[in-house]
Amino acid sequence: MIKNFKWVVLVSLTFIACTNDDTTTTGEVPVTAGTADFSKYVALGDSFAAGYSDGALFKKGQENSYPNLLAQQFAAAGGGVFTTPFMAADNVGGFSSGGVQVVPQRLYLETSNNTPTLVPGVSANTLTERLTGTFNNMGIPGAKSFHLLFNGYAPLNPYFKRMASSTTATVLGDALAQNPTFFSLWIGGNDALGYATNGGVPTSQDAVNGNDLTPAANFSAAYNALATQLSANGRKGVVANLPYVTALPYFTAVPYNPVPLNAATATQLNSGYAQYNGGLALAQNAGLITAAERTRRTINFAAGQNAVVMVDSYLTNLSALGLPSLRQATSADLLVLPSRSIIGTTVGGNPAQVNGVSVPLEDKWVLSSDEVAEVKAATDAYNLVIQAAATTNNLAFVDAKSVMDLLSTTGINFNTYNMTSTYVTGGSFSLDGVHPSARGYALIANLFIDAINAKYGSTLRKKDGRDFEILYPKVIN
Repeated sequence: MIKNFKWVVLVSLTFIACTNDDTTTTGEVPVTAGTADFSKYVALGDSFAAGYSDGALFKKGQENSYPNLLAQQFAAAGGGVFTTPFMAADNVGGFSSGGVQVVPQRLYLETSNNTPTLVPGVSANTLTERLTGTFNNMGIPGAKSFHLLFNGYAPLNPYFKRMASSTTATVLGDALAQNPTFFSLWIGGNDALGYATNGGVPTSQDAVNGNDLTPAANFSAAYNALATQLSANGRKGVVANLPYVTALPYFTAVPYNPVPLNAATATQLNSGYAQYNGGLALAQNAGLITAAERTRRTINFAAGQNAVVMVDSYLTNLSALGLPSLRQATSADLLVLPSRSIIGTTVGGNPAQVNGVSVPLEDKWVLSSDEVAEVKAATDAYNLVIQAAATTNNLAFVDAKSVMDLLSTTGINFNTYNMTSTYVTGGSFSLDGVHPSARGYALIANLFIDAINAKYGSTLRKKDGRDFEILYPKVIN
């Protein structure tokens, strides 16, 4: 019998400070706007612009959003008031309805077991609330590129609904109605993220909120419309390209081989998969699959750490022979963060039915190597559009992709910290594995400032990473 086993990603809150300090004293240099005009700044984007963190939108996270941090630095160079559609001051996050939490609240790290846990309480924010006035921060959690142009989006997105000027308003329209003098636009992450976080399983039946990859042509049309209208009449702004979402901790925190087995259990499992492996040999002999595919699909366990067994719809369909599309994961496959709560658990309490071992992981728990390639190809296409739009409209440009590449390899020195993309301990990302920590948002703000200074000759000062925490506590005062 296979005993039920569970594993968790253990996190340590011990950080190694890097001795290098990238801060340059700029006190003697007067802060100027250069050729930019920051008097009326609007920010368009998705959850990153909104300040989403730890799986929710909450007031403290919004205060540390990169647009809010930018606006603080703009103030010294003629920047005006920057309004944000703040959530309730309870910092629970999410939405409630009838006194019941219906959109999840934020996470905090339970120190007794190092486990991300939902904060207690029910959010004071409801699905029916509407705010009055105009807002400079037009970051909308969940928004894709084309959503910013969609005049039926408010009723479909509670975050935009609570701040939209009307039910038929568009995000772009509400932004332009404020006659901004400067803008930031960072959009497109969700055009790939939903597909990836869903394990590459599309939901194309919902054209607006579905999890398909946005076709490159659709992205190009939407993005160019946004960039053209925002930069009309010579308006200045800054745009950013897109990192590979597959480099986020959400896809890298769970190893492909988290299954510890002894020799006896490995032998028992191999016996259970013998019929499947034998069927693969018959399929090869019949010319239905190649020798390489047979090898790829063969299930084999050994004493020590083992790869999970997964469903892979990209394999040759052998259902006519009664063979499912199974194989063991490799390092090129990415297990999504929530899979850690599934791997090693039993089905119906049966100790012989273990998820990821004797029971293959469903497609939604794994982004296969083929799906990873699809996400990267789509992102590459989106980034070509963004770079061209920045050039055509003479805008400042942030290469966020290159920064993410560094975070996932060597790390980036930020004042006395070396920041990486490692889950929790890297300091860059929050507990949801997708959205930045407060310190991560400060790093992003500085990247935007660097791009703005370089493009427009401004001398904006940067944020100090030492002023920002990497984990919000259970109780935020």
